Amino acid sequence: MPVSLTILGSGSSGNCAYLETDETRLLIDAGFSLRQIRQRMASIGRAPENLTGILITHEHGDHVQGLAGLSSKFRVPVYCNRPTQEAIEYQSRVKLNCRLFSTGASFELGDVLVETFMIPHDAQDPVGFLLRTGAGNIGILTDLGHTTRLAMERVRQANVLLLESNHDIKLLQDCPHRPWSLKQRILGRHGHLSNEAAAEAAEMIMTAELRHLYLGHLSRECNRPELAHRVMNERLQRIGANHVRLEMATQDAPSPTLTLSPQPVAA
Repeated sequence: MPVSLTILGSGSSGNCAYLETDETRLLIDAGFSLRQIRQRMASIGRAPENLTGILITHEHGDHVQGLAGLSSKFRVPVYCNRPTQEAIEYQSRVKLNCRLFSTGASFELGDVLVETFMIPHDAQDPVGFLLRTGAGNIGILTDLGHTTRLAMERVRQANVLLLESNHDIKLLQDCPHRPWSLKQRILGRHGHLSNEAAAEAAEMIMTAELRHLYLGHLSRECNRPELAHRVMNERLQRIGANHVRLEMATQDAPSPTLTLSPQPVAA
């Protein structure tokens, strides 16, 4: 059966994606208000009442803003590690309906195999995901200050990858609205990937099997979609990755749904 992925939105103020397989309906993060999540799901003919679960990368507000409402209103199971659960419950004062995993563990959610791995970010215990489905593997890799061998090895197996391309370094350094301490945090080893760092990461993990690359988590103030696209596209051309379809995920609206079909087994 086909598998569909919709990036419901991705940026510095909100992140959420929807994955649907034959048996499973998942959100990856819930970084918009409950109302926004409902509206964005409705735009693709889906509703949170039918969710199998919600996977959470970490506790920052742009990834969990609507989580407490989803969990309490619809009793949707939340899949995260214990430090992330504790941080979210402390922030929201709401008890979540959690199914805990240990970072680095793998587990099955219906017909999806969820692989988790550690990423370097200034949260309690942030993770990335590789979601193995019958139609291909989907990698989720945002909110990391630098690339690690572990993260690169995990997402190298992806056919579809959502990769952070957060900021242009010069725009960030020149931004008049951000204090130097915040700029240092973003630029630090537990902050966010710049456009150039994202391009380097893409080169490191490039395989013939990677077919779709989404750039996400772009900063409104310190990046421009055309800048991020140009830097990545130039790198893909330089390394001969002409087989990769490059897409920009946006903060304001869902990306077109990507449908993956199982590949026929060679005789």
